[in-house]
Parts: sequence; structure tokens; C-alpha cells
Amino acid sequence: MEKLAEKIAANKLMQGGVIAYPTEAVWGLGCDPEDEQACLELLKIKQRPIQKGMILIAGGIEEFESILAMLPPDQYRALELAWRQQHKTGAVTYLVPDILNQVPYWIRGSHSSVALRVSDHPGVRSLCKAFGGPIVSTSANRSGKLPARSRVIVEKYFGSQLDFIVPGQLGGASNPSRIIDFSTGQLVRAS
Repeated sequence: MEKLAEKIAANKLMQGGVIAYPTEAVWGLGCDPEDEQACLELLKIKQRPIQKGMILIAGGIEEFESILAMLPPDQYRALELAWRQQHKTGAVTYLVPDILNQVPYWIRGSHSSVALRVSDHPGVRSLCKAFGGPIVSTSANRSGKLPARSRVIVEKYFGSQLDFIVPGQLGGASNPSRIIDFSTGQLVRAS
């Protein structure tokens, strides 16, 4: 059943849909980051200003290869190590400079960096694999509301506005990922 749900979700993403899916701590909303219309629809549903930007989530660092290719090798290895150890340290999102300006404005918002996270959640990893790359990840809530921690709350918040809700469980973390500015090491959001 899980593999079928992931295929359905991946197909919805490829068709420009907006989906909800469980992550480490809260439910997320996602879409194809390359599809401007899908991203704008997600922002509209969430009532989130485009200037804030959104996180890209992946199942492995190699899915961010084109964005991270300009980093010096030691910085790339540091990111890889940090994401590999997050099962011990908790989920972490890094703000990484978009040196070649590859990431579209509807993802970056008004920032020169892009928020990247490699997930330790098996469902997210499988979803990204089925989709063939990273997807948008923003908490499943309207701006200013608490993030959804159950499918029931996702349905209450968004009802029929979503194209698919991936079945599954949260990963057991109590808080969303920490956000760290990779260039400065500054903690932007604590977990």
C-alpha cells in the first residue's frame, strides 16, 4: 500500500498538484519546486507570502547536487556529515548560498540563499525517490496557525484544496527542523 501511495503522490506532484505528507515532526505541504503554478497555489492555500521562501526537502544529498556543486569540497563534506548524523542530532535545514542563482524566486523568496534539508524520515525519502528529486516542504498549516500533527488536522485545515494526502506517521520528533545559516553557522530557528 505504501509504495502505491508514493506512486500516486509522485504522479500528483508531476501533474502540478499540491500534496500533504508526514515528516519527522509535523505534516508538510509539498509540490514540484520547478512548477511555478503549483508553488504559487501552495502559497495561496497556506496563505504564505512568497517573500518568506520555502524549504526544499530531499531523500539524499545527491538530489541537491546541482545547487551544491559550487561549494568547496570541505563544505560539501560538512553538509553531508551533518545530514548523515541527524538521526542523533535531530532534523536540520541549512540555508545555503544559491551561488549560480539556480533556484527560482518562488522557492527562495527574497533571500539569496535556499533552505535545504535531507530528510531522515523513511516516507519522505521514498516519496522523493518516487518523484525523482527534491520537493517543496512547508508545514501543513495556514500562516499563523499551529502546524498539523495529524492527518485529521490536515483535512480540517485544507479539506479538498489538496490533491493528495500521503498516508503515514510522523517520525517522532517533537519539533520541526532547526534552521542554520550554513555560511555563518548562525541558528535561525531552534527546534
